[in-house]
Amino acid sequence: MTPTLTRTAPVWRRLALALLATSALLLGGCAAMRAQNPDSPLAPVRASAVGSDAHVMLDGHDVVAYFTENRHAMGQPQFRSQYQGVSFHFASAAHKALFDAAPQKYLPQFGGFCANGIVYGIPWGGDADAWRIIDGKLYIFGGAGSRDAFLLDVPGNRRLADKYWAEEVAGSNSFWQRSKRLVFRVPHYASGEELARRVAAARTAKP
Repeated sequence: MTPTLTRTAPVWRRLALALLATSALLLGGCAAMRAQNPDSPLAPVRASAVGSDAHVMLDGHDVVAYFTENRHAMGQPQFRSQYQGVSFHFASAAHKALFDAAPQKYLPQFGGFCANGIVYGIPWGGDADAWRIIDGKLYIFGGAGSRDAFLLDVPGNRRLADKYWAEEVAGSNSFWQRSKRLVFRVPHYASGEELARRVAAARTAKP
């Protein structure tokens, strides 16, 4: 278990964080950093630059389709809405109209980043085809493995993700926050390999 950020952290860790922070700042002109960190109350977001749109949520996938069609679907630039500085593409005019009427209903949680990553304070990943709607809210994951790990303890993982999103991630620079928490890991941090073992064990334990 790796300790969290403290003033007594090993010197090499403080130096590593400083180097990572410097790298993040030097990369400030890169498209990914600009796309993920708009001047918006939604920031940071799992967005990319698509055509003339600088901040397109989930690479242009239709956030309404998860709710109405129970699947992920690619949106089209001609069916576009902008909400708080972030662009959303939709597969149809009908989906755009649904979003425009109630955008908060369709927003992915945690800016569209992998919900399991936010459990550890890390805004990273977010694949449009790895998702789950829980209690009427859309959660995106970095892959099937991350989704399965999150589903092992939905109440506990939601509490942790809500906590780290509210206390650290929301309003932060995604690259800086990611760099910090990859070096100074949260007390409950688990590697991908450990999470895969937990998922496998849970499946084996099922009757």
